[in-house]
Amino acid sequence: MHNRKSIGKKLLKKRLICRVRGAIHARRNMSFSQTLGQKIPNALWNLGRLNHVAIAVPDLEKAKSLYQNVLGATVSETVPLPDHGVYTIFVELGNTKLELLHPLGQNSPISGFLHKNKAGGMHHICIEVDDIKKAMSDLKQKNIRLLSEEPKTGAHGKPVVFLHPKDCDGVLVELEEA
Repeated sequence: MHNRKSIGKKLLKKRLICRVRGAIHARRNMSFSQTLGQKIPNALWNLGRLNHVAIAVPDLEKAKSLYQNVLGATVSETVPLPDHGVYTIFVELGNTKLELLHPLGQNSPISGFLHKNKAGGMHHICIEVDDIKKAMSDLKQKNIRLLSEEPKTGAHGKPVVFLHPKDCDGVLVELEEA
């Protein structure tokens, strides 16, 4: 009997400890997610959703075929963007897009990327902002380098600017006005 009571108390104690730890963990996660979800007071601009992930590809038609014919995605036509030195194709996904990039001309930034990465790979991410001019001004004040002084017109016909990857944890970030 004594053994059974002792085991029961230990089991009860163990369950109680698990519940307390679970409650602490849940509270910690809740306050962390609440902090992340809060907007900065008096922000001049706000980040929006992920617009696309761009992938540099050495063979645009082969990449298009993979997403369209093998994976069954809806894929756009090839669009030349001379101002950016790229051909681009968008692959529609449920909640975002992939942008397939291929060099257009000798001075294409994608040529240099593909020279270093023969098989291609992730080139940049694009995040929407509600006011690109205010975002640019604010980021400059925070010592984030912009790759151009003025926004250019991007593939969606909206203003875009790129942030230096060395200031963004090694990731080339494109901001696009929503």
